[in-house]
Amino acid sequence: MTSPIYILEEQLLRKNLALIQHIQKETQTTFILALKGFAMWSVFPIIKEYITGVTASSLNEALLGNEFFQGHIHTYSPAYLPNEFAEIVALSSHITFNSLTQYAQYQYVIKNNPSKNFGLRINPQQQEATIELYDPSTKGSRLGITSADLTTLPEVITGLHIHNLCENNFDALLRTWQKVEEDFGPLLYQIEWMNLGGGHLITQKNYNIDALITLLNHIRDKYNVKIIMEPGSAYAWETGYLQSTILDIIENNNIKTAILDVSFTCHMPDCLEMPYLPKVRNSIALNYDFPTYRLGGISCLSGDFVGDYSFKNSLKIGDTIIFEDMIHYTMVKNNMFNGVNLPSIAIKRLNGTIEILKQFNYLDYRNRLS
Repeated sequence: MTSPIYILEEQLLRKNLALIQHIQKETQTTFILALKGFAMWSVFPIIKEYITGVTASSLNEALLGNEFFQGHIHTYSPAYLPNEFAEIVALSSHITFNSLTQYAQYQYVIKNNPSKNFGLRINPQQQEATIELYDPSTKGSRLGITSADLTTLPEVITGLHIHNLCENNFDALLRTWQKVEEDFGPLLYQIEWMNLGGGHLITQKNYNIDALITLLNHIRDKYNVKIIMEPGSAYAWETGYLQSTILDIIENNNIKTAILDVSFTCHMPDCLEMPYLPKVRNSIALNYDFPTYRLGGISCLSGDFVGDYSFKNSLKIGDTIIFEDMIHYTMVKNNMFNGVNLPSIAIKRLNGTIEILKQFNYLDYRNRLS
């Protein structure tokens, strides 16, 4: 098999989708897919069996979503480009503004589209994300309007949007919602829809699904609103892996590094940005009495590595290294720094066969530049 390669397992994807569909039916909530977290469009026909729409944060995402989910595009951006906004509105069913300034700037478009749903993103200033880089409510955040600046709803605004979480569990949502009610309570009775955003890791094993269902039904009934949720990671959580191959093993100052045919800066940037240590199949708890290695990427960036990992047996050139749970927030963030090629993309079908969907080459690199 080609290496490196992302392999999504259809059975695991459908398992996550079935849970999301269950919550959707029990609560009458509209679940949509956040393309910023997962945009593997070859499986959109599968996803369409369970949900009806996506959320976009740019014109390109709206165009991609519209190819598969026509008319069910919810779009939000920190700021819209003037030369793109009219097309975004034409593609979208719901459009959310990040500020009152943006709302005022595009009045001419709003007035010409009375059938569209326009909303505002609010910031409850409830910090729940553990990494500041991914915290929408960090002090001084540019994302969303605070309660001090929003005491009444502007004309034609029919919905509010919060996005306060990052791969969080139910308790974080509950605290956030309590803060929303405290700060924006009167406005909640004036809206038609409430977008609770993403960051809900509802497909994680310890998520309190029953409590979520109870809360969503409570919000819907109390405020008579249509609830929207747009997780990204939850759809593709633990649905596949990135398979790579060891090209070389280098030792320097008693540190062994296995050089792989993948790159952390190119293919797994969250490992360096957050940072976090991805799970590696067949590794063991870190124990320097066993063979222990850093895992190094193929780019020339000196910091293109993660580690340390211990294994029961010594690694050797040609061995396979598999990074678990590498389907969400990986492909969407890939880059070709240093001319490093992108991993191939494949799906493991329900019958066990692996189908390669996409392979990349020089033209993919060249055509990104001019």
